[in-house]
Amino acid sequence: MFSVTTGLAIWCSEAMTLALLLLMAWRHNTRNKAYLLWSFGFLLSGAGFAMVALRGEIPNILSIEGGNAVALAGQSAWVAGFMALDRRKIEWWALLPPAIWLAGVFLPWVGGDYGNRVILYNLASATGATALAMAVATGNMRQERTRNKLAAVFVIQGVFCFAVALMMALTLPTDAQATNYGGVAAMVSAFLLTIAFALTCRMIMERSERHLRVLSLTDSLTGVWNRRGLFARFGAIQEKAFDEKRQVAVLLFDLDHFKRVNDRFGHQAGDAVLSAFALSARQFVPNHVFGRMGGEEFAAFATVADQTEAEALAESIRTEFCRLPISTGEAIVPATVSIGVAIASPIEANVDKMISAADRALYAAKGAGRNCSVIFGEKETAAPPPAKMDQNAGELVPTVDDQVEALRRMGSLSRAG
Repeated sequence: MFSVTTGLAIWCSEAMTLALLLLMAWRHNTRNKAYLLWSFGFLLSGAGFAMVALRGEIPNILSIEGGNAVALAGQSAWVAGFMALDRRKIEWWALLPPAIWLAGVFLPWVGGDYGNRVILYNLASATGATALAMAVATGNMRQERTRNKLAAVFVIQGVFCFAVALMMALTLPTDAQATNYGGVAAMVSAFLLTIAFALTCRMIMERSERHLRVLSLTDSLTGVWNRRGLFARFGAIQEKAFDEKRQVAVLLFDLDHFKRVNDRFGHQAGDAVLSAFALSARQFVPNHVFGRMGGEEFAAFATVADQTEAEALAESIRTEFCRLPISTGEAIVPATVSIGVAIASPIEANVDKMISAADRALYAAKGAGRNCSVIFGEKETAAPPPAKMDQNAGELVPTVDDQVEALRRMGSLSRAG
């Protein structure tokens, strides 16, 4: 016969150890509530099974009804932990395992029959395993492949517990046989939970590694890609342009007189201007392929149908930033941006050459008075850089104000005529 007391003692010791480890992990990172919920789950599971093991030493209401309910509440805490890990709202069905137990154990034909109690517990445990599988599966299964294995472990646990309950319902075992069934189900569940814990640790480690990789490719101040992260996406833009028979555009941005902003308003105001521009410009760039090259210089990669679309993109970013009120708390900081754009076919597109061409166009935009855009077409982009920069190179894009003023003059001339 299976020794229930020995099995329960082994699981209680393991559960309490895992609870302590997870509590220490939570103390190290208190923002991650998943660790605390999982720790609470193992604590409840261990305490619940300890109460069951004390049957005969404490009242049955505490040992049988209470102990099993507490142990099943541990599953609910684990479900809530996976929801918290994905920053999702904790759903009501997380409480189903202890609710099923408490709803059935007080029925006369269940509470008074040991075999029926074992069946009910396994049904409640199967429900908890199913809830765990659902909580895991609703996360990002494609990006986090370990979730597939983790969900599979919980599905196996649920199927096994349900199979044990079904077999007992069909065979109507004696109390001794029911004890063996229950003990085997408990030990298999404990073994599967240990595997699940190891897979969960692996998933968290993979997530941390992925987060660190993202941080290494992200500008810490503005939250957009840094130079390395941005350049890593040029190949995808080039391939997309080739597939869609479009052109590749590289846009280079430089905030005008940025040093004056720092000198006059302070470096905090300068940081606010950088962050404001990044937030404003990023929303206009398709797929957010936008990043900070360094200092007050930013860049974007995009696919465009023609030069007109590239001009529209550059001017949308420029005009929106001009209208953007950037407050330091004491004053509104005036800020504008100059933009250089280089266009090339996807076959001829080379990131270094296009950046160089966009930089020359940006130089021309500064020479034209700043707060404007200059576009280099395919021929200018492909041409080697001149020994001396020509401030008149490229095509100066008329600003919105220029266009409005031109229309006003045309109206005046027509009236005069």
